[in-house]
Amino acid sequence: MLAAIDIGNTNIVWGVFKGTSLLAHWRLATNPKATVDEYGVLCMNMLTRTGQAPDQITGAIISSVVPSLTETFEAMVGSYFGCTPLIVTSDMDTGLTLRYKNPREIGSDRIVNAAAAYHKFHRDLIIVDFGTATTFCAVTKEGEYLGGAIAPGLGISAEALFTRAAKLSKVELIRPKTVIGNDTASSIQSGLLFGYAGLVDALVRRMERERGHPSYVIATGGLAPIVAPETDSIQKIEPLLTLEGLEFLYRRTRGTDSPS
Repeated sequence: MLAAIDIGNTNIVWGVFKGTSLLAHWRLATNPKATVDEYGVLCMNMLTRTGQAPDQITGAIISSVVPSLTETFEAMVGSYFGCTPLIVTSDMDTGLTLRYKNPREIGSDRIVNAAAAYHKFHRDLIIVDFGTATTFCAVTKEGEYLGGAIAPGLGISAEALFTRAAKLSKVELIRPKTVIGNDTASSIQSGLLFGYAGLVDALVRRMERERGHPSYVIATGGLAPIVAPETDSIQKIEPLLTLEGLEFLYRRTRGTDSPS
């Protein structure tokens, strides 16, 4: 089996594949202070509780935007799973041509998402990833990664609002019944959700106008199911795109089928 691990600023999403089939996946809180053993015990418990045998993991791949945790998980995989993980970088063979001025500045999650989406659809794409930051990545039908845009994530925007406005309390990020809120909670929900949907649509339209043609727009990330339905531009939600991309890159880099 293959362990695919995506380390983000807020959450760590990881799963196990048998061949190209995702058997199980989990979400952990990102804690840069957690130790190798703390994450190791958590991951081992998650595996055993879903009936997966840890000793069946024979390969691993890691995408990380938290440098301190890259080393932690590299050591954890070696200690608990007994293998050396592949670390995603801009230098690896992704099947894309990176047109970024400095490819090493591209977050590994953006590389993984772009590679997975292009492998899956082979067309002009815009990939919107709703994470701690919301990222927009443009890929041509020829497989060129052009770059994109980075905006504060919906969670960050909400937290900034609650922190800086003394009379505003935290609310659940859910769809309000109306755009015009008739109380403070629904007004905040409207501003956050519908306002953010407008941000997404505006950036996508500008990117398409700049490129001179429409693109197939897909969404991924933890908040995609909440925001994407409120947009006019997003055509498909791919909730497991990053994990699928990690499996694809492992297979492509090793030149063999994923561990089974």
